[in-house]
Formats: sequence, structure tokens, C-alpha cells
Amino acid sequence: DVQLVESGGGSVQAGRSHRLTCIASGIAGHSYYEPNCMGWFRQVPGKEREGVAAIDSDGSTSYADSVKGRFTISKDNAKNTLYLELNSLKPDDTAIYYCAVDLPGCGPGPWYSPARYDFWGQGTQVTVS
Repeated sequence: DVQLVESGGGSVQAGRSHRLTCIASGIAGHSYYEPNCMGWFRQVPGKEREGVAAIDSDGSTSYADSVKGRFTISKDNAKNTLYLELNSLKPDDTAIYYCAVDLPGCGPGPWYSPARYDFWGQGTQVTVS
């Protein structure tokens, strides 16, 4: 089974940096699951889940306008790990952050559409004050 586990959430002062980690299991070594795309989403109570960033199998990245230039998505295939570097944090970045994987292949649909993704982590809370 494919499983995603996020970690790294916490309370952070505005303007500081933070890093989230998502460890994926059950994907590596299964050719059926390649290629795949991974993404980070976030959600606050009463609002829809929002796409934050995504990365394709070839390393191409996409970002929401609200985080472009501040957040960086990356992955370490050897460690089956997805990262999200959060810089210049703002109170509006407060949310539960989720990682997700879209496999096999990427799409259909835009990278920021939650419906495109097949597996999700449990989420990790980031609070910026």
C-alpha cells in the first residue's frame, strides 16, 4: 500500500523559515507507479484545500502565486522523501499542510486540483504568528 507521512509542523514566528517532510512508502520499485507527481496542499477551517506546490517525475515544479519565491518543493528519490521549504513565513500561511501523490502518470487536471491526487498524508499543522 502507498502511504505518505508528513512531519515538521509546528509554531513559527513570522518572517522565519521552516521545513516540512513527507516520507512516501509503497511507491519505489513499483514500475506501475512511475512516473508520478507529488504535491503539497494546505487547508484552513472553512476553506477548500489549496494547492501550494507540485513536482513532476522530471523535477519540474509549480507553485501557487501566494507562495512563489518563498516556498521551495524538492524531493530525494533515494530517500523516498518530499520536502517543502517555507521561507519568509506569514500568518496567512497558517494551515494544515498535506502531501499527496498522483500516480501512475500525472493528471488529468491541473497540478493544484486535489481531485487529481490518489493518496494523501494525514497532514501537519503549521502556525505562524
